[in-house]
Amino acid sequence: MAGGHAPGFHPHLPGAGYNFLAKALGASMWFFIFYRARKDGAKLLGDHGFHGHDEGHGNGHH
Repeated sequence: MAGGHAPGFHPHLPGAGYNFLAKALGASMWFFIFYRARKDGAKLLGDHGFHGHDEGHGNGHH
């Protein structure tokens, strides 16, 4: 054992700038995902907005 180090892989920790950038990009990704889910989530889950649109009109024309 040269130098008294244990064998194996010992990666360096990322710098503070990379750590901040990774957290900022991850947070913005989740913000965008939740924002789009709020806007388009119902349509994605199957509600297309036209269920019951013709209730009470009788003629079916828009």
